[in-house]
Amino acid sequence: MLRSFTLHRPETAEEACARLADLGEDAAVYAGGTELLLLMKLGLLRPRHLVDVKRIGGFAEIGLTPEHGGRLRLGAAVTHRAVEHSALVRARCPLVSSVARHVANVRVRNVGTVGGNLAFADPHSDLATLFLTLDATVELLSPRGRRELSLGEFIRGPWETSRAPDELLGSIALTPWAADTAAAYVKFGVHERPTLAVAAALRLDGAAGAGRHGADRIVEARVAVGCVGPRPVRVAEAEAQLRNASLADLEDAARAASESAAARVDPADDLYGSADYKREMVAVFVRRALRIAAARARGAEPAARFPHAVVA
Repeated sequence: MLRSFTLHRPETAEEACARLADLGEDAAVYAGGTELLLLMKLGLLRPRHLVDVKRIGGFAEIGLTPEHGGRLRLGAAVTHRAVEHSALVRARCPLVSSVARHVANVRVRNVGTVGGNLAFADPHSDLATLFLTLDATVELLSPRGRRELSLGEFIRGPWETSRAPDELLGSIALTPWAADTAAAYVKFGVHERPTLAVAAALRLDGAAGAGRHGADRIVEARVAVGCVGPRPVRVAEAEAQLRNASLADLEDAARAASESAAARVDPADDLYGSADYKREMVAVFVRRALRIAAARARGAEPAARFPHAVVA
């Protein structure tokens, strides 16, 4: 049962920040409310005031940042469903659209927001894992002005971020991959929340299979692992193992990368499995994600599907 609270509906970010500063610890930011309201019903959170940010201009919009080339900008109150169906997202970051389609269930996607998902810092977030490979940054607004942080700096640990009490998460910016990049997102779990997730992207130095020397060489790789430790991580060691490898010899590089990823994560024993089990699963699924990305680089779509796994 929900404890009574006062709902505030500011029209501007400045007004919302001022309200948060005045109310202090008695207030919580409200957007989709999929996580917040559940915790309030369970009595785990008891804010006396909710500051609704859905009406603030720009917070529910998807667009491009003004700099040359333009990064993809997602307002904090953009829903997962809006990301899933956005033509701009499909054109600039198609894997983001595909992953959004597999977030929770359609009821959650209709109301749950991108900003709320990241600000809540749930360790089992699909978007946070994928966004690390897109050099995501978050915009934080406060009475002191605006600041920008990388997503890795913003998410500090389970349910903990760098957001100050009087700050709002205004938007998220993503850097689209180069056109010659092939990518995959694979998540595994037997519960509603995934046990682990892997995002992998491979950029080649030319068209794979075109018959030119070196055309299938990997010049850039991105690997992120999430849902298995206290926060998602980008695995630089795994990326280094893949750089300069060819698709023809991918297995050796993928094995080395998967071992680096398994060593990098920090899992704990819980209802999702033991720490040793999770490390082994990370190694297995990093290899699978890389194989899928490599197949897509060759112009093929792997037919293999795995029990309790989702491939995007």
